Amino acid sequence: MLLRIFPFLGWFKGYDMAAFRADAIAGLTVALVLIPQSMAYAQLAGMPPYYGLYASFLPPLVAALFGSSRQLATGPVAVVSLMTSASLAPLATAGSEGYIAYAILLALLVGIFQFSLGVLRLGLVVNFLSHPVVNGFTNAGALIIATSQLSKMFGVSVDAADHYYETIMRVVAAAVHHTHWPTLIMGAAAFAIMFGLKKLNPRIPNVLVAVVITTLVSWSIGFEHNAKVDISAIKSPQVLADIAAFNKAAAELPAIAAKRAAMTPREDAAKASGDATEVLDITHELALLDLQKTVAKEESSLYRTKLRGYLLVAVPGEGGSLSFYLQGEAPAGTATDGRTWIMRVGNSPLRADKLLMIGGGQVVGVVPSGLPGISFPKLDLKVILKLFPYAAIIALLGFMEAISIAKAMAAKTGQRLDPNQELIGQGLANILGSAAQSYPASGSFSRSAVNLQAGAMTGFSSVFTSATVVITLFFFTPLLYNLPQSVLAAVIMMAVIGLLNATGFIHAWKAQWYDGAISIITFIATLVFAPHLDKGIMIGVVLSLLVFLYKSMRPRVASLSLTEDSAYRDASVFKLAECPYVAVVRFDGTLFFANASFLEDQITDRMQSNKNLKHIILAADGVNDMDASGEEALSLLVDRVRSAGLDISLCGVKESVMDVMKRTHLLEHIGEDHLYPDLNQALCSVHKDSWHAPGESCPLTSVCRLPGA
Repeated sequence: MLLRIFPFLGWFKGYDMAAFRADAIAGLTVALVLIPQSMAYAQLAGMPPYYGLYASFLPPLVAALFGSSRQLATGPVAVVSLMTSASLAPLATAGSEGYIAYAILLALLVGIFQFSLGVLRLGLVVNFLSHPVVNGFTNAGALIIATSQLSKMFGVSVDAADHYYETIMRVVAAAVHHTHWPTLIMGAAAFAIMFGLKKLNPRIPNVLVAVVITTLVSWSIGFEHNAKVDISAIKSPQVLADIAAFNKAAAELPAIAAKRAAMTPREDAAKASGDATEVLDITHELALLDLQKTVAKEESSLYRTKLRGYLLVAVPGEGGSLSFYLQGEAPAGTATDGRTWIMRVGNSPLRADKLLMIGGGQVVGVVPSGLPGISFPKLDLKVILKLFPYAAIIALLGFMEAISIAKAMAAKTGQRLDPNQELIGQGLANILGSAAQSYPASGSFSRSAVNLQAGAMTGFSSVFTSATVVITLFFFTPLLYNLPQSVLAAVIMMAVIGLLNATGFIHAWKAQWYDGAISIITFIATLVFAPHLDKGIMIGVVLSLLVFLYKSMRPRVASLSLTEDSAYRDASVFKLAECPYVAVVRFDGTLFFANASFLEDQITDRMQSNKNLKHIILAADGVNDMDASGEEALSLLVDRVRSAGLDISLCGVKESVMDVMKRTHLLEHIGEDHLYPDLNQALCSVHKDSWHAPGESCPLTSVCRLPGA
């Protein structure tokens, strides 16, 4: 019982210094991969990079302590990060304080959902996400993740569109207009280093090497080159006019949002009072505010795009001051600094005294040192209700990824794995992680593989990983300042290459064509509906359930006959001759309300198509269970067959079905003399009354060596 509550106590059995040394080396190795990877995944989730580190010190530790897998490495992962971004995008602007608060609350909800499933022993609920659905979603997610990094690779900024493919088109258009070549070169170099080292020796921490090299180069060449200037430094009237127009539109949005929020209590009171006139007035005012908000958003987006597209040159002045002109408009004879400058334009109005001009590449910047404050996120029922559907999907997806990785490693190590305990571990990791400012985390395939290859013996390796992250947060965050954003983008793109699995579609199609179709439809739907990824996966789940329901309503009903080797096979599949006097019918599936009438129809069809039929033997060895509707249908079927002058018997009835027949007295209705343990005995017993005349052909006669065999 104690081990069930505290599974980590089992680590100490037979633990020695050799195992301790192996865990320490493995934990350090995983940390060297995790630190840069987590920062990249945090950006994918729409969070500041250092929040990836916050998600990397407590979740790995807690998941290892309370999970059942000893090698599973937990922390930020690509698919969960993407789902986090997709879930929160409609609620807040990525990277804002509100967005971060929602992400932390989302981690808490994911953890509670997973923990509840584990405690209630409901780990099987993950089976609702079938393999074809997960394969289609994962492949689409990998493409979305990889292409989402293109803007960072090219060094451009664009507004997100309603459809993801439109966003990518905007990125491509912006890249054609202006690509920051040093940024692209940095990202490509990081990609080449990681790919080359992975091919050369997989044991080398290729991500860490790429990050260290590119960060050193970035620091040495002054890769980041920003300038904060007064608006008077902008010498283009056209740019100044667009700045003023953008600021006006951007300033209207918070004011409209405040008005909308102030009307919420009034709207609730009017609905509660039932005053139809007041409700209509408020609805009209809200509609006007929504219209104003839409117009302001469109205007701010229009001018933001224009401002981001301006390419400027800087002319140095006295005291190191800079004057900025549009390319081609600098005064004749003046020398520029040789850089191409762009403006950093976000969603907020631009400050006239602190315009941020960018003349170099983007880096991670300042990473706060030390651990974040420990506090659980503020609970808001309205927000929780909005986030809960996304939390459920992320919880199931994250757990499916974690448990599949854990199972693969358990097969190699021979370790016993408990899926429900793993749910508890993952749930506690997200719950306690949210108190340390973590966004949703899960088991990582790549880092778990590194952990296993490095020789991890127990979950102590994750303890060492967490300790390394904590040390980094306390002492080494300044070293991360010059890490290029395009390198983090390359890290993500390199990581998701392993998620692409085109053979998964082929494999699913070969197994069952409809599984392949579901996988392909899920893939296409996820891409089409992106960034609303939940729609793609829900379409796949619904299709899987519909196929399951259809198959349950139309189970396989086979007419059996004998082959040359005296085996019973489906006559239609094996092209076997059937007996005109005795029909052997096998029903494969649970007999319940959804398919009870289908069995009746199948038996009736055989009775109508064969006028010489005398006896029907229902081979029930494929019926695992039967409900009240199935029992009623079987009782009526017996009456119908016998009223038509035929007889019916059952063979191979399983205990679960027999219990139902006894409790409902169906056994007495059929007659115990009409129940047989197997098909051979049934055929031999019924032949006296049902068999054909000597000399007539019937393939079933050979069972009892009857005349005419």
